[in-house]
Amino acid sequence: MVSVPGASVHQDGETVAWEPRGHEDRNAVMEARSRARDEKADGWRPNEIVWRNVILMALLHIGAVYSLLVIPRAKPLTWVWSYVCFIVTALGVTAGAHRLWSHRSYRAKLPLRVFLAAANSMSFQNDIYEWARDHRVHHKFSETDADPHNATRGFFFAHIGWLFVRKHRDVIEKGKKLDVTDLLADPVVQFQRKYYKTTVLIMCFLVPTVVPWYFWGETLWNSYFLASILRYTVSLNVTWLVNSAAHMYGNRPYDQNISPRENRWVTFGAIGEGFHNFHHTFPFDYSTSEFGLRFNPTTCFIDLMCWMGLASNRKKASVEIIQARKLRTGEGSYRAVNTRQEKET
Repeated sequence: MVSVPGASVHQDGETVAWEPRGHEDRNAVMEARSRARDEKADGWRPNEIVWRNVILMALLHIGAVYSLLVIPRAKPLTWVWSYVCFIVTALGVTAGAHRLWSHRSYRAKLPLRVFLAAANSMSFQNDIYEWARDHRVHHKFSETDADPHNATRGFFFAHIGWLFVRKHRDVIEKGKKLDVTDLLADPVVQFQRKYYKTTVLIMCFLVPTVVPWYFWGETLWNSYFLASILRYTVSLNVTWLVNSAAHMYGNRPYDQNISPRENRWVTFGAIGEGFHNFHHTFPFDYSTSEFGLRFNPTTCFIDLMCWMGLASNRKKASVEIIQARKLRTGEGSYRAVNTRQEKET
């Protein structure tokens, strides 16, 4: 039995209490938003450009465009391998840095944590510790200057622009105040952080490039541009779409008072991460969706790991609390439909 802050939760069949957020969290969010409004009125923005990131990202995307010309020349097995690398990369973010380490929505045994850490290095999106810490800040101070990819600053900023400028001072200050003792206590997280550059070189670039060359005689040129450059660029952009498109386009059936939306296209590209209005409403839910396995390969993966005995303690919002939340804070059309259905039954 565990206690998770904010609703009734099912944990592998067991109902778990979830208490509402305390005034301290709400006051902190209100304070951050108030400060953001004051600073915006003063015209202040941390716009110091990180030119190294601008140049590297420009070169990466140019390389990805060139990679499209390589596709017809590559062997079919290399296409399949590139897609396999994409799925592993995505799982390192979705099942690993996001659902496991950021939200602790399930537990993973050592072999699974090692695999997810390696997959996360293949994603090359900052080490697990920094990714999870910044994501927790994103949830606690969403759509304020303490949010690393604050969507109120526009689509471009939320998608990629946040990487082109120095972090806002609120992101740094609020991040230092978060409890990250669980991340510091995880030896897998600390090992990956210590040897991050080496693991990225091996997992993101060396392994994807060498395997096609060694096993089926693909040229290093083709395998590098398809399995490394194109795969990496696509995986970055589908992850960034969760920060941008899923905060701007779609419906809000669970909470119309927050920015995150349900976006089916993001769900498809990010293997289950586009149910974003649900996720921000019930961030502890391991599936990030009320629909279980449907349209959610990451949930399928976690369930498979549980079946294999490598994961356990999946946290899930109860059907009752989900429906109650829809009726209370969902968009008008959803409240009307649910109310009508209740009357009919």
